[in-house]
Amino acid sequence: MGIFRWIMGVLLALTAGGSVLCFVLFMMFDINIWIERARSLRRGAYLTALFWFNIEIWGRVVYTLIHWT
Repeated sequence: MGIFRWIMGVLLALTAGGSVLCFVLFMMFDINIWIERARSLRRGAYLTALFWFNIEIWGRVVYTLIHWT
């Protein structure tokens, strides 16, 4: 799970950071393509975070069921 956490953490950081950067560019230059990209990357960040959370929870459920005594 350690490798999975690192991969998901990096993906989450990249998508969230990209979203913030695109939003800042939109605020500076008022070009609509940047707000569209920021929204798209924000959705990617939400998707990554929820997928990560889901795998962590269900991974623990499966682990508990397998090692039930």
